[in-house]
Amino acid sequence: MKAWRNLAVGAGLGLAFLGSGAVFAQEQYIPIIAYRTGPVTAIGSGAPGGFIDYMDMLNKRDGGVNGIKLVWEDCETGFQTDRGMECYERLKRKGTGAPALNPMMTALVYALIDRTPSEKIPVVTPTYGRADTADGRVFPWVFPLMATYWSANTAKIQFIAQKEGGVEKLKGKKIANVYVGVPYGKETLPLMDAQAKKYGFELTNIEVSHPGTEQQAQWLRVRQLKPDWVILRGAGVMAVTALKMAQKVGFPADRIVGTHIAGAEEDVIPAGDAAKGYISVVETPSGTDFPVIKDIARHLYAGGKRGNLEDPKRLGSIYYNLGVAMGIVNIEALRIAHARFGRRPITGEEMRWALEHLNLDAKRLRELGAEGLVQPLKTSCADHEGGHAVKFHQWDGSKWVLVSDWISSDKSIVRPLVEESAMKYAKEKGITPRDCSKES
Repeated sequence: MKAWRNLAVGAGLGLAFLGSGAVFAQEQYIPIIAYRTGPVTAIGSGAPGGFIDYMDMLNKRDGGVNGIKLVWEDCETGFQTDRGMECYERLKRKGTGAPALNPMMTALVYALIDRTPSEKIPVVTPTYGRADTADGRVFPWVFPLMATYWSANTAKIQFIAQKEGGVEKLKGKKIANVYVGVPYGKETLPLMDAQAKKYGFELTNIEVSHPGTEQQAQWLRVRQLKPDWVILRGAGVMAVTALKMAQKVGFPADRIVGTHIAGAEEDVIPAGDAAKGYISVVETPSGTDFPVIKDIARHLYAGGKRGNLEDPKRLGSIYYNLGVAMGIVNIEALRIAHARFGRRPITGEEMRWALEHLNLDAKRLRELGAEGLVQPLKTSCADHEGGHAVKFHQWDGSKWVLVSDWISSDKSIVRPLVEESAMKYAKEKGITPRDCSKES
């Protein structure tokens, strides 16, 4: 079932159905990857829905971006990598050509990385994807904006340290890392090992088979281990199942810290009272009080209008706001590209340059109505992440409540691991890393 209506199908340059049916000569085509079926449909419908709403709002409020209308086409993957590749092949050259692709799936990011240098289409992975692609010297076409899994994971340990009374209190603590056995779940394993060594806590990694509907054995092991904290690295049905199993074995929800894609309304409401007290990373907080969300509500939902969401109640929800943030970083890159290359449809190569020159400081975020929703971030040739921080929120039984400000990653751990992994990849693939001192 669709989570939004297709208001713009980029079937070719010159046709853009933007509610009014008007036809515009200057258009920028944006491909949208989605998964409204599969084990994590809440993410795959909510985030693309927010992305589309943001573009639709810009069309209605501003007449597009610098006079250029935004058009889009979404493609359903069912959260399957092979279908994601089919979507990529089908969408990449449509309309004005894709200036960038937001794959929405870590496994699809891995599948696309080797193709980016020849395809010359940037892969934008805000808050997900492969962490070592933050090193733009080796991965000039991949942009894990905001905070990578590794950055978020070091922030989790810092948050736990705050709760324990300081990093020195981590020594001797037991932490269980319950993770789903797919690339996304395994992404932080080397980082967890490094953090355990640095801080002296006892780490136990416990793998759950995808999609995570069966976890009895894993949580019986948690009960046996009696850890001080559990880090939950799952999404969708795995998160709901984990919270129910934790309650069943008597492990308190307020000692479980989840990832941002296991920390939305859809991850806790189905778990009922088992979720009360649960804590997770949040990269884009929920709520409708942000000016940009208010503008979307005014232009797309006021007066009985339906916007692009099948369920307007999702407006301001975690995954929806994540999609709005994805729209903000992508469209801001378009504006930067317009300033350098001209106000016209932007190519992948031009978009890559712009993504490497993002500068969303506090002033710019206020202008965009996104202060507090999106963290300040600045990218460069060497740093394709740009933000490195996350917040934490806690479920009180009916809503998410922020329990921290932005907590930055531990760069003393993350950056060396990023560079080590990136250089290993470069050696394996015969890549000569860029000299960023020569880039402008």
